Amino acid sequence: CPQEVVSEESEEESNGVNLMEFSDEILLHILSYVPCTDLVLNVRRTCRKLATLCLDKSLTHTVLLQKDYKVNKDKVKQLMRDIGKEIYQLNMAGCYWLPSSTIDHITRCKNLVKLNLSGCHVTSLRLSKMLSTLQHLRSLAIDVNPGFDASQLSSECKATLSRVLELKQTLYTPSYGVVPCCTSLEKLLLYFEILDRSREGFMLSGQLMVGESNVPHYQNLRIFYARLAPGYVNQEVVRLYLAVLSDRTPENLHAFLISAPGSFAETGATKNLLDSMARNVRLDALQLPKAWINGSGLLQHLKFNNPFYFSFSRCTLSGGHLIQRVINGGKDLKSLTSLNLSGCVHCLAPESLFRKAEDDIDSSILESLVVSCCNLRHLNLSAAHHHSSESIGNHLCQLLSRLKHLLSLALPVCSITDVAASVEKPPTAPNLVPQTFGRKVRIGIQTYPRNLADQASQKIESSVFWALMGSLRFLETLEIIGSSFSSAMPRNEPAIRNSLPPCVRAQSVGDSEVAAISQLTYLQSLTLAQLPNILTGSGLLNIGLQCQHLRTLSLANLGMMGKVVYMSALMDMLKHCKCLRDLRLEQPYFCAGAQFFQALSHCSSLQRLCIVSRSGTLQSDAVMSFMASCLEVIMCHMFMGESLTVCKNLQQSIVRSFQAERPALNVVIFPLLHEDLTEVIRDVPMRHLDEITLFKSRVAEEPPNLWW
Repeated sequence: CPQEVVSEESEEESNGVNLMEFSDEILLHILSYVPCTDLVLNVRRTCRKLATLCLDKSLTHTVLLQKDYKVNKDKVKQLMRDIGKEIYQLNMAGCYWLPSSTIDHITRCKNLVKLNLSGCHVTSLRLSKMLSTLQHLRSLAIDVNPGFDASQLSSECKATLSRVLELKQTLYTPSYGVVPCCTSLEKLLLYFEILDRSREGFMLSGQLMVGESNVPHYQNLRIFYARLAPGYVNQEVVRLYLAVLSDRTPENLHAFLISAPGSFAETGATKNLLDSMARNVRLDALQLPKAWINGSGLLQHLKFNNPFYFSFSRCTLSGGHLIQRVINGGKDLKSLTSLNLSGCVHCLAPESLFRKAEDDIDSSILESLVVSCCNLRHLNLSAAHHHSSESIGNHLCQLLSRLKHLLSLALPVCSITDVAASVEKPPTAPNLVPQTFGRKVRIGIQTYPRNLADQASQKIESSVFWALMGSLRFLETLEIIGSSFSSAMPRNEPAIRNSLPPCVRAQSVGDSEVAAISQLTYLQSLTLAQLPNILTGSGLLNIGLQCQHLRTLSLANLGMMGKVVYMSALMDMLKHCKCLRDLRLEQPYFCAGAQFFQALSHCSSLQRLCIVSRSGTLQSDAVMSFMASCLEVIMCHMFMGESLTVCKNLQQSIVRSFQAERPALNVVIFPLLHEDLTEVIRDVPMRHLDEITLFKSRVAEEPPNLWW
């Protein structure tokens, strides 16, 4: 009866749940997901109840603006005026678009305890004025740019710095920064981003300017971390910071970490420092340059307490030394949660003296590692050839499946292939795709199952990688990177024109392995690089359908190099990636045309896009339409094969059309092989450069929770 239906509908409407009828606890939990600027400036003006809840201490105690790309100077000013006295922790890291005058409003936050201004424009005078009013500050993160003058810091500012316990300092010029003023430091994080040459082409010196030679105070130091960008100046400056440590090692030091690319030679001072550490401290976290570990007996003498992080990236450490000197012959290391063995080509072999990098691993070493470190959450085994033997049950994937707590994992492509499959499909097999540029070879396209269930039935019994993905259901970050892969855009160098061929064992890794990844329901970040046997990219669609939490996607050199064979599957995948925020594509001959950008427009949450393509092409009209439809996009980096004129015109059009409504907009469109590429790169905000534009493995790159 129509009347009965109407009465039932009206009854349901009258019994509908009103959001304001929820308890305060539930509403506060819901509001915690709303950016603080929206809460204070918009939501609290809707009704009296929300006006009270939005100012609750649980919501105003910590203010996070680091990825609030819509915030501007006026919003920050109003926010500080309304709740400045209630803020105890303020994170503005990476807010590069805000003018330096914005910092003046932080003086309203009289009770501030933790402040992160990394990536913000701060002059010496403004820093002095601000810190003079923050007497309760205990944690600080800042950048030190050219022109910084410590002599401009007032006595009140230095008094505040003397009480700071945690300091994160990013150096763009040779300087001690504010370190000498921080006499109570317990945690010191240093990021060296100094270039060897000035913009005018002059060579820079690593010697500190006169008047900045104050001695840092490390007597209370518990954590020392230094990350160096490539360049000799960074090495010179960090040695000056380490000189004081070599004279007297802090008794409470429990984490000592130095991340240095390339060769960073050991000196007499650093050797004295390491000897002192071996005698006087027990460490919980360790990372050293490879030259300091290779060929030395250092690890045999260092003492560890309850280690939670080890990084031996790029070291020639053998598996025998790893087990004997670090894990103490299988000692229980349940405290270890993060392990970086990236580039350790012999870490799963008993010895490295007569071993080739491509030889099979010793499964007993990996098994000892898995058993001893059963609580690992982050593991990086990339940039090496980890080939499993034909022994049943001893495949690398089978052993790693025991690590049930893993949240992030990085593996080389050749490590996930089935041994039998790699033997049955030699590199000369007709169905393999040539990995070279030049004349294209026509190939037969293999027929793949259309749905995930059919693929699962084919692979679940035979594929060790499928089984591994099925056992790591809570994995959030996965990187599968070819052991010989190198990005076409290395830092501070010209673009690489040729890439090395993939490992022979990796030749059979393709679409079915990609489809196996779709089992990771909670996957948030995925990197796939140099998978040679991608023929259609069909597995990408499965990932798009099943991995609904995916936020970061990076694809590089998949399938044949002369043609983007997975374009159709990629476009189908993107239509389902509603949560995707960051997309990085690196592929020769990539055509960024209307169809691609139309598919990408379905990614309504997308914020950052980076495309790197030798001989790649783009359609300017399609890019402009995409930017107009995707309102959240604030970063567009494209390094293609187009002319400089085309690139400049498109970049100017995007900036002119969208900069006003998107204050954080950062656009770089430039020819990949242009000689001035490195000069263009140096102007990219460090947040984007480090997180997406430059390719690198990020699993276990730093200790977990190194900074808030």
